[in-house]
Amino acid sequence: MAAIARKSFVATVVAGSVVVLALALWKLKILLALVFLAFIIAAAIRPAVDWLGRRRVPRGAGILLIYACFAAVIALALWFAVPRALHQVEAALGTDAKQQLTEKANESTGVKHDILIGVRNRLEDLPRAGELVRPAAEIGVKAFEALVGVFFVFAAAAYWIYERDRAENLVCSLLPRPKRKLVRDTWNLIDLKLGAFVRGTSLLILLVASVLALLFWIIGLPYWLLVAAFAGVVEIVPVIGPLAAGALAVGVGLTDSVHTALLAGLCVLGVRLLEDYVVIPKVLGDAVGLSPLLVLFSVSAVGILFGGWAVLFAVPIAAVVVTLFDVVARDVDPAEQEVPTVLFPAKES
Repeated sequence: MAAIARKSFVATVVAGSVVVLALALWKLKILLALVFLAFIIAAAIRPAVDWLGRRRVPRGAGILLIYACFAAVIALALWFAVPRALHQVEAALGTDAKQQLTEKANESTGVKHDILIGVRNRLEDLPRAGELVRPAAEIGVKAFEALVGVFFVFAAAAYWIYERDRAENLVCSLLPRPKRKLVRDTWNLIDLKLGAFVRGTSLLILLVASVLALLFWIIGLPYWLLVAAFAGVVEIVPVIGPLAAGALAVGVGLTDSVHTALLAGLCVLGVRLLEDYVVIPKVLGDAVGLSPLLVLFSVSAVGILFGGWAVLFAVPIAAVVVTLFDVVARDVDPAEQEVPTVLFPAKES
């Protein structure tokens, strides 16, 4: 009886600890997401830091140089795009724009009528300038929190570049000697996959947004810069993102004419085909090794479980899970897997 009671007590304590740990992790999900994002960024820029290191640039200076280049690109994009985007937003929120949408909706029928009415209603639901100014203190607090989050992510990424090898050695030292090489190879393969995915996705975002902005401007699509920027950003979400971008482009085109909507749809389709058959095979390759069906499932599951913001982590999480499943359940040797390369050769990654 004493042995049974002791086993029951141990089982209860273990089960309770698991539940408490799960609840704690759930409460800390935002922090864990930021840490995971820092690990992903570190995996993306580590090859560049190592490349600079081989040219006698200290690791700290290399990290700062990469961050400075990243900030310069963002500043240049904002300098070019923000004034035009604000002008287009003001035009979209203006009374004349809403009146024109209403008139076109009254003149049209069927699907076009429904789309125009929907666009007008969304514009009506957007906050007015006075409503945006009123909660200035709240906006300031949110902006400060976002700034702190960004600083935390990039600082953690920089520290992880320094500490990754040490952490890997520590984990491997706690394992039986025959398992150490397998764990180290698996760790390195996951790191390479995440880094390749981030670099490839960043290139796709810039390419898609730039090409579509030029094409939309040529065909005279209303709010061409905003639509192109949206199409670039949603490249983060595979499968669903391009569909949403195409739907938005066609919907905005219908506010002008059916001809413009058709051209906008063809532009999105052409860029998507170019991306699928030329850019992705040459640039991104099989970086994460996930099928479109698995990507769609992971995006939907992560979005339902953790909310819309977590969709950004759906593909990296799925890549980690699939890699671990291959190694643990299928006895795949991670050292024999093809190393994904984006911007950097495999030997440098």
